[in-house]
Amino acid sequence: MKKSSGQPLKQPSQQRSRITVQAILEAAIHIFDEFGYAAGTTSRIASRAGVSIGSLYQCFPNKDSILTALAEQHLAEGLALSVRLLETLRTSTQALEPVLHDIVGHMIVLHENNPGLHRLLYEEGLLPAQLRQTAKQAEQFLIEEGARCLSQRHDVADVADRQMQAYFVVHAIEHFTHRLVIDQAPVEFQLRGKNELVSMLLRYLQA
Repeated sequence: MKKSSGQPLKQPSQQRSRITVQAILEAAIHIFDEFGYAAGTTSRIASRAGVSIGSLYQCFPNKDSILTALAEQHLAEGLALSVRLLETLRTSTQALEPVLHDIVGHMIVLHENNPGLHRLLYEEGLLPAQLRQTAKQAEQFLIEEGARCLSQRHDVADVADRQMQAYFVVHAIEHFTHRLVIDQAPVEFQLRGKNELVSMLLRYLQA
């Protein structure tokens, strides 16, 4: 039983429905990580979630729509966290170094939550096409906000192209925190990597 639409059939309106949807999404993360996307069938997802296959199809028409929902949730969580961290960068009275440590630490934790999902969406290129533009728009928003926040700190070097400065900061944090988690680096190496990233950003921003 597989329907054609790539979007959820309905939005959960009751607490029980929301719990069922979340159980399906969490189960899908584990199934995709364990079996891969191709072999991560809806039957396996339903069994891991503890729901009937019929209940799954009442919430999602197929496996693609489950992946889309996971990607949407991931992008929303990442954007919300990034906005909070940028606001900390703008308003904190702490020195730049501890603020950067806090930002990098939170981004590592974000990636650690679902490393399998990160691999699926980015390493294997399965981020749904309709969400790629959403991701690009979120990225541009963070760069613009980052430029604004950096310009308001007295301990960041004044540069002619603040947007370019923010571009490199945003992408450096995203790329290296992503790699430290996806590559399953040992804890000791991950800690050294975090410190190295902070040191690199500090030198760049105060040069």
